[in-house]
Amino acid sequence: MSTDAIVRLKVTLDDVKPAVMRRLEVPLDLRLDRLHLVLQATIGWTNSHLWEIRVRDIGWGPPQSGWGLGGDLPLKASKASLLELIEDTGAKTFKYLYDFGDGWEHTVKIERVGDPAPSLAYPRLIDAQGRCPPEDVGGPWGYAEFLEAIIDPGHERHAELTEWYGATFDPRSIERDAIDSELAKLARRWSRKPAGRRS
Repeated sequence: MSTDAIVRLKVTLDDVKPAVMRRLEVPLDLRLDRLHLVLQATIGWTNSHLWEIRVRDIGWGPPQSGWGLGGDLPLKASKASLLELIEDTGAKTFKYLYDFGDGWEHTVKIERVGDPAPSLAYPRLIDAQGRCPPEDVGGPWGYAEFLEAIIDPGHERHAELTEWYGATFDPRSIERDAIDSELAKLARRWSRKPAGRRS
């Protein structure tokens, strides 16, 4: 595979309804710590919890000690790329875990690898469905209860959760402009700049 290639990924947040799905394109040689930032921006998380990218029994995460799923310390995500993940494991799907307390699991499916379009900046969002749940809502179970409570004034937690969130929440709305803006910032920050003249 060419390191200049682009990978199309389908990212689905597991165990939530309505469905939360993102389809995006990223460079094949993207480091896994940067893929984490792309997934945060694309889904809509706030990057305020621990995370891990996992293929079977191999995990990559931030360079912190003393934690890991199953007692195993993750490998440093900054030292591996998406290309290496694919080549070393043969994976066509992998997991992105976010906020170990709430337990958000995302299934990431590699849909295809192709050539970049010269006029486009990567990473970029192709398709989106469903809104990101609020942070710290309690995982998929807590999110289901949150959705029930905010639409039902008779629900025992309606007042509490409406006040806690503090705004209107539509689980089907997608803040596409905000996602595109965040991805554009990442693309600019990571763009390969031509070497300047040396004096």
